[in-house]
Amino acid sequence: MTLTLLSPAATPRSTPIGIEARWRTPERPAARMTLSRWLHHGDAPLEVNHDGSGDLHCIGLNLRCAQLAFHHAGRTLLHGRVPAGIAQVSAPGVRVGAVFESALDVLHLFVPHAVLAECYEDLFQRAHPGEIELGDPRLIRDPVLERLGQTLGVCKTESAPPGRMFVESVSLAIVSRLVARHFAAPVARGRVPSALPQWRIKRVAEFVDAHLGENLSLADIASSTGLTRMHFAAQFRRATGMRPHEFLLQKRIERAQALLRTSRYSMLDVALGCGFRSQAHFTTVFKRLTGATPKSWQTSALDAA
Repeated sequence: MTLTLLSPAATPRSTPIGIEARWRTPERPAARMTLSRWLHHGDAPLEVNHDGSGDLHCIGLNLRCAQLAFHHAGRTLLHGRVPAGIAQVSAPGVRVGAVFESALDVLHLFVPHAVLAECYEDLFQRAHPGEIELGDPRLIRDPVLERLGQTLGVCKTESAPPGRMFVESVSLAIVSRLVARHFAAPVARGRVPSALPQWRIKRVAEFVDAHLGENLSLADIASSTGLTRMHFAAQFRRATGMRPHEFLLQKRIERAQALLRTSRYSMLDVALGCGFRSQAHFTTVFKRLTGATPKSWQTSALDAA
């Protein structure tokens, strides 16, 4: 067996999407979900194998057209061209292997049973009677999954790496879509979530304000309201018209503007104090939401004072 070894330094350690040094083996496994990226540069054919991801489902999202053979549970699932946007799910403990005959770029999302159960409960408003297993390994062509995969794929090329909550939100949307497809629930797709009540929205705002400088996740914010991530995200957007990630960024920029109205703080101090990973990331988000760089905005604000 031959494996491509890629230096983890190729990806900044601050990004939630790490590069796999071994196929389907994330660098930093997480208790909930882990998202990692596998690259093969296509210099020569490459054969890889994996015994299965313990108790985790592995969702593969292909980011570019590739030529390969893929073996699942001892049989050849495909041998040929695989277009970009194709998804594939392997259940826990299933041995898989592949021979890559061209360059490849794929995202692997590792999902424990608890997250599948959470998505199922959110979709169908009832608990699943046992452990959920997505056991169909056939290739999936789904425009929704393709767009979600592209959203994560774009993140890896941005100068500022995506935040944990953004990656977690998109990953949950992918899992929810697969669970809905697997259980063929037309009623779930048509169900409209209730709006988050105002007292819970106020609690969210207070929690975010108190922890704005921290690396908040969707689960952190949802727990402040006593809801699961899936329930919270849908109800919050129904009530406010914004995703939780968008709300968090807006609150961070509002705090930054308050700090910039004085000249007591450096740009780096403002960026880190408002929860941004770097000054560059802060500048990118600030300009996107306000139309001006932090320095230009500060100059105008001080001149008007």
